[in-house]
Parts: sequence; C-alpha cells; structure tokens
Amino acid sequence: MSTETAFRELGLQPGASEAEIKAAWRRLVSRWHPDRNASQAAVEKMQRINQAFELLQAAAAGAEEPAAPAQPASPPAPPAPPPAPSRTATPLSRRIKLTLEEAALGCVRVLRGQLAQACEACGGQGLRFPGSACATCDGEGEVRERAWYGWMATRVTCPDCSGDGRARLACSPCGSTGKLPPRKYELKVRIPAGVRDGDLLGVPPTRGGAGPEGGLDLQIELQPHPLFTLEADGTLRCTMPVDGFRWLGSRRVEVPTLAGSQPLALRHGECVYRLPGQGFPATRRGARADLVVTVQPVFPQPWTSDQQILLDRLIATTTAAPTGPLADWQRQMQRHAAGRGPAADEGEAGRPSDTNAAPDHPAPPRPRTRRPRKATA
Repeated sequence: MSTETAFRELGLQPGASEAEIKAAWRRLVSRWHPDRNASQAAVEKMQRINQAFELLQAAAAGAEEPAAPAQPASPPAPPAPPPAPSRTATPLSRRIKLTLEEAALGCVRVLRGQLAQACEACGGQGLRFPGSACATCDGEGEVRERAWYGWMATRVTCPDCSGDGRARLACSPCGSTGKLPPRKYELKVRIPAGVRDGDLLGVPPTRGGAGPEGGLDLQIELQPHPLFTLEADGTLRCTMPVDGFRWLGSRRVEVPTLAGSQPLALRHGECVYRLPGQGFPATRRGARADLVVTVQPVFPQPWTSDQQILLDRLIATTTAAPTGPLADWQRQMQRHAAGRGPAADEGEAGRPSDTNAAPDHPAPPRPRTRRPRKATA
C-alpha cells in the first residue's frame, strides 16, 4: 500500500497532519471495528485501516529523522500484500426425518434448498467505495451546520459518507441491498446404516460449489414406527395377533421385519419367538440385533354354528379313541361312576370294605298303594 493510497483509505488529503491522521483513524475504528460492526467486510476493512495508519505513522517518523548518508543499495523490494482474512464458512444445519427401515439399512436422500448469497462487488454492504474523498465534506467526515439566524455554526456528521470521509456509490449488481438472488441447490447424501435419533452427520462441501460453502450438518430424527419398538441395545419388539386355530395347529404365519414379511412356524403353547439378525444395528454400521415377536392367539367370539359343528366333530374323534392321560382319566371316571373306586378294589382283595357301600345287586322296587277315590253325588 502506497502513502497516497493510505491517505485515501483514511479519507484524508495528502500532507495531512499527524493529529488529523489520528482523528481519522479513531473515527474509522469506532465505525468498522468487528465488535461494533457485524458486516462481513468489517474485518477486511479494519485491516486496511490499521495498515494505512501504521504506514503513515512510519512515514512521519522517517521524515523527522536525519537523512542517512547515501549508500549504494539494491532497489527496495515491493511491499508484501496484506494477508487475506481467513473466512471459514459455517455449515448449514438441517434436520432430516428417517423411517426405522431407512435408519437401520441405510439409504440415499436427495436434499434440496436455497442459499442466500452476499454480493461480492460490494462485500455485502450495498455500496461501493471508489477510493476518493467524499465531495460533500471534502474527506473530513463532518460538515458545518448553521444554527438559527446564522449564530454559532456547529459541525455534524456528513450525511453522504456517514462520517468516514469516503465517497460511495450505489452497487448495481445487487441493487444496493448487499444480497444476490438466492441460489438453489440439490445434493445426494448417503445415510449410513445404524444412525439413531439425535445423531449429527457432517456433509463436507461439494466440488464445484453445488451445495453450501461450509457443507451441511444433518441432525437425524427417527419417526415412530406403527409395528416395531426399538430398544437401546438394538433389539426390536413386535406384538401381533394370530389366528388361535393356526396357533393350535402349529401352522405358519407371516411376520413383519425391516426387510419385508417373513414366514414363521408357530408352536402350540409358545407365544414368544426370537428372529436372530432381524433387529436394528447395535452400533453404526455394526451387526444387527434380534427381532422378538410376541404372538397373541385370538379365537372368535362368539363361535358360529359351523365352527360349533366342526368342534363337536373334533371332540368326537378324540372321545372315540382316547389315548394317554385322557384314556387313563376316562377309566378312572368309569370306575367312580360304577362305585368301584379305590376302596372297592381293596375290599375285593380281602380287606375290610365300607359297610355303607351300596350292595352289588339293587333292592327290588317297593309296591305302590293307591288311595280310593271319593264317590261323587
């Protein structure tokens, strides 16, 4: 930066005094310091102001020192350009909703949106600075304002340059708004298997600037599932009603899984079944846990007449030829009905029997007597 450029940066004319340089520097610092100015160009502007101030101070100090004897020296190297301020773009935060199947198996989602763009021509300020002094205040940043009747003129901030002494022009690319029309983007993002609710996934910036400049921060939100309940260890639980007759007959039924329906062979008397490897991944990209299915046998209420007839036929088949414990029980009941319980069997073996027991042969029936009817007149 040359001395002439430094004077223009501070809004001063060449040859300004040291007091004017300090006053201009303080005025610009109060306006462009990042703690007071949140615009994107504030950091860069503040660096230029400090560089111009230091350059003019060094030039003033060199002019006061006595001139050194002339010595042949190599031509001075051009001053190094000031380092560009490091600007780290902030990732764009988005929330993405996934089903339990998408989170367990992984998926590819297409994300669409719009990005606000700051105008590069004016640095997002809406105005451009050609580098010359303000014509209204002649680069001083203040103008005289007369009081009533011309008494005691005061100095106020220049309305055209807002006190910085620099000329400014309207920015035509953005219409002096500092922002360009929003840019649309469309990205394909691969979601790994095993993500949980609340996980944060970082998507780096894409090549070519198709997406956000700082990338994406995706927060996962799992939607509730109508059939499954997810536990912390990855186990899935499902409770489903089944036909009671299928359960009695140990038939097959279709049970839901994350990958689709799967046949399951029912076993009479058992209601809880475990399907290994059909649950949710215990860790991201890890092995899948188990699926626990609980069946609830359901029987019709009330039974239809056809079902009653079929049930009677089924009972008749088992009654006609009983086996196992049912056959033993029926023999016990027959002995009990015939009066030949365990005590009667002991009496037949020679042991004293119950005297109150019924005789082997029933007593003859007693004759019935009839009463004479009364004669009627």
